[in-house]
Amino acid sequence: MSKRTHKYSNKKLSRGEPPNFSGQHLIHNKWLLHEIVDRAKLCKEDTVLELGAGKGALTTVLNERAGKVLAVEYDSKFVEILKRKTAQSQNTKIIHQDIVRIHLPREEFVVVSNIPFSITTRIMKMLLNNPSTGLQRGVIVMEKGAAKRFTAKFVKNYYVLAWRMWFDFYFVKEISRDQFSPPPRVNSAILVIKRKVEPIVPYKYSATFLGLAEYALKKPDESIDIALRGIFTSPQMKNLKRSLSIQQETPIHLCETTSLAKTKKEKTTLI
Repeated sequence: MSKRTHKYSNKKLSRGEPPNFSGQHLIHNKWLLHEIVDRAKLCKEDTVLELGAGKGALTTVLNERAGKVLAVEYDSKFVEILKRKTAQSQNTKIIHQDIVRIHLPREEFVVVSNIPFSITTRIMKMLLNNPSTGLQRGVIVMEKGAAKRFTAKFVKNYYVLAWRMWFDFYFVKEISRDQFSPPPRVNSAILVIKRKVEPIVPYKYSATFLGLAEYALKKPDESIDIALRGIFTSPQMKNLKRSLSIQQETPIHLCETTSLAKTKKEKTTLI
């Protein structure tokens, strides 16, 4: 049996190798590292979470700007390097753990990371599915295609739709694959995330809205009538489309973000 290869690095994967290590590509351009940190607009009061710290190239820039740095890394060899590099930095804590199994900080925090490509969506779900966490903003280097998907005008992934109720996303710039070691097969991008001052959907309804979005976008190319059948009655659907000026044949993923229903206690939105 031939060994599997990772789709980004073309590296052969050994059985049992942790998924977050297999997609890790380290940035070696110092100017780029400083640009990433500059975009985070850090101060000495900030707690920074770095996911996939690698050998600490980004970590050592972060701990000069932030009050506290939580650097998460799974690979034991990298952890030892991180500990040596940050031995004199009392504001830096090295967390030797699988990225997707960590507990997020209880206090307000900022994410600044060059994340492993292979678990990008899992990391984003961990950070964004529950808007009641302390995440305030983020600057994340990820695979370009993922960054484009998260910032696309029209959304086909229910979780991306839900995230946009609580956070704003900005595609900042593309990064050449040559800026990484080892270089991945594809280019990367810088994605900036900012928490909305006023959420579109109240945080207490986040789980409910995630369920609604998942239901509606099971078949994103279906018309809004079919996509929301079972949630709204025929008269409710007629009023909804009239108030939103939506044609019956319009696919659900092509509808603009706006109100679906309002009550005295909540406002629910859908694309």
